[in-house]
Formats: sequence, structure tokens, C-alpha cells
Amino acid sequence: MITEQGVVEEIVQQKAVVRIQKGSSCAGCQSRGSCMVVDDKTMMVEVANELEANAGDMVQLGMPSGSLMKLSLLVYLFPVIGFVAGAFMAAAWAESLHMDSTTASVLGGFGAMAIIFFVVIWLNRGAKDTGKYRPRMMRILAKAEPPQEELPG
Repeated sequence: MITEQGVVEEIVQQKAVVRIQKGSSCAGCQSRGSCMVVDDKTMMVEVANELEANAGDMVQLGMPSGSLMKLSLLVYLFPVIGFVAGAFMAAAWAESLHMDSTTASVLGGFGAMAIIFFVVIWLNRGAKDTGKYRPRMMRILAKAEPPQEELPG
């Protein structure tokens, strides 16, 4: 489980906008689409407010490591495999296509990689609906201090 801590900035409907400090786990995270980068060190993450946190609460966000590994394979490894496979197949068919082997390899590689990217985008639409690959609010670490009312003096 990959976890980060942050402070709830605001509640919008049933979602919480959490400000977190970017950690090393952010670099390889595939759920960056749900994050809004504020600057080099801070970002805002929108998560479901399942724990009914309030603005100012310190919360822990988490994402299963297995989900992160699946996303990494899907986004990084499969397009590379598709590029190599497309290049080899196109090179093998280059003569029958009346093309230069190098040109066919490049076109075949990029074509196969493009097809895989479209498949990944299509799969992403379904994953967005399930929320399976999005960070979740795991627990409330500290409640926000209620504002102190000033007594008339």
C-alpha cells in the first residue's frame, strides 16, 4: 500500500480536495490524472469523502501497490512491447508491401503502439467509473481545531 498524508482543503459534494506534499511515490503514480499540481512540491488530490472528513482535517490517502503495478505495466510496458512487435511484423512483411524494411519497421512500430494507446485510453474510461485505480481516504489522522469565538470584552 502506497500512502501519503495531506490536509483537506475543501469539501465539494461527496468529494474532498486534499493538499499533499509530493513524495517519491508521485513520480510513478498512474493516477496523476486525479491530481492537480499546484507547484513543484504541493498538489491537490480529489478523493471520495467516505470518512466524512472536514476542511482542515489531516488525512491519510492510500492506493494498493498491486493497482499501481498493473497501471505501470499497462501504460509503460505494453506500448513498448507493441512497438517492438509491430516493427518486427512490418519488417517481415516489408517485401510483400513493396516497402523498405526500415520504413516498414518504423511505421509498423508506431502504428502498433498507437493502437495499444487507444486500447489503454478505452480501458481507462472503464477504470474511471469503478474508482479501482484512484487514491482513497484511508483514515483521519487529526481533526481540525474548531475556530475560537472571541468573547466581547
